[in-house]
Amino acid sequence: MTVYVPTSDAPSLNRIRPMTLHPTELAVTVHHGSHDDIDVTYGALGVYVETNGLAIAGPVREVYVVGPRDTEDPTLWRTEIGWPVFAASTRMQ
Repeated sequence: MTVYVPTSDAPSLNRIRPMTLHPTELAVTVHHGSHDDIDVTYGALGVYVETNGLAIAGPVREVYVVGPRDTEDPTLWRTEIGWPVFAASTRMQ
């Protein structure tokens, strides 16, 4: 697992190692609600990536805009899912 936590003094402990995330293009969607069916949102994003001639270029990024730490009501949770992507094919214009 990779956890993204902005910090000016990144700790290194046992298997925990700091890394720098470089700017990249992302295909992004927002999952609304509980994480019980987040796989459906991942699937929809995968279909978008595939049908638009994109390929995945690195680990997924999840941003918990509103989550369990913010509210106990899962209907209010919002999770941004971002896949680093690049053009896998050229498209005819």
